[in-house]
Amino acid sequence: MSTWNVCVVGGGNIGWMIANVLNQSTNYNVTVADRELSNLNTIQKSGIPVLQVDVADDKALPHALRGFDAVISAAPFFLTPQIAKAAKIAGVHYFNLTEDVAATRAVRELAEESKTAFMPQCGLAPGFVGIAGADLAAQFDELDTLSLRVGALPLFPTNALKYILTWSTDGQINEYCNPCDAIVNGELTRLAPLEDLEILSHDGTEYECFNTSGGLGTLAEKFAGKARRVSYRSIRYPGHCDILKLLLHDLGLERRRDLMKEMFESALPRTDQDVVLVFCTATGMKDGVLVERSFVNKSTARIINGEHWSAIQTTTVAGVTAVVDLMRQGLLPNQGFVGQEEVSLKEFMMTEFGALYGAGAVTSLDCAA
Repeated sequence: MSTWNVCVVGGGNIGWMIANVLNQSTNYNVTVADRELSNLNTIQKSGIPVLQVDVADDKALPHALRGFDAVISAAPFFLTPQIAKAAKIAGVHYFNLTEDVAATRAVRELAEESKTAFMPQCGLAPGFVGIAGADLAAQFDELDTLSLRVGALPLFPTNALKYILTWSTDGQINEYCNPCDAIVNGELTRLAPLEDLEILSHDGTEYECFNTSGGLGTLAEKFAGKARRVSYRSIRYPGHCDILKLLLHDLGLERRRDLMKEMFESALPRTDQDVVLVFCTATGMKDGVLVERSFVNKSTARIINGEHWSAIQTTTVAGVTAVVDLMRQGLLPNQGFVGQEEVSLKEFMMTEFGALYGAGAVTSLDCAA
């Protein structure tokens, strides 16, 4: 298998870690592209090549991407259409991390009749959780329900929200405000965010979870008409949802997302002492018997390549780099739109990057063939 040349667009925290992880592998040559010199200067000091380019420039970006095998977008979700379009013009494979439904729709349209692969939503949720969920579903003769639950949480919550900023504030607010894809009674539908509150426990800790947007990815379409109920919910510590409803509904911040972003970024701290919990459960018929199977993965911050990385950084980066590696190995379709359900969980975990998930506490990793 050949060495791949990969361009990471976006030199922020996640883009920097993607580049760092790929750079440690002998299978990749990586370059980071960004408009901001401040981001590039830090990355360049590590020995990783950089490229200053305006991502919004319809002519400059396609030219910059020519000659690469793949581009990974770690830029804000609203830049997704421009970067994906540039990848198509340049003739390179395209991957991103966005949870935004509209941005993903734009990528799907660009993927039509494309000679290269377009694979959005490759992070944690959507991303890895969809791979784990599809693997669970494949273990049944007839799937009844599939419940995907994911949370990125502080290890040591101290405020009333029991929360910290772990990733994109814009993306977080979209999850809390936008409609949520789901399957109810076999039909594809959209549910209101912050509803359908439920309680779950793991390792003696109690959590709440509720509807949020984007995490289900393309699984809703895959199982429409085939399963009775499929849903995605975010995991938080108890009490979080009630405060969000106060802020968004009672105080009207759902109509002032700019103000909510300002409040979150000025009042909520960031931490690298976090935990990511993936909790997937499915029920269905197997050999004539109704059974339930679960997949649970709990990841915490750790040292990778001599640097401390948070749990959300590690799980997000492992999600996208593992599928890029599967594409390089020829284990995924290399043309058109590629969904997470097309990824084998077993093959994912066997990549050098998917192994970062294996370092976490894994329960019921009985991957379907």
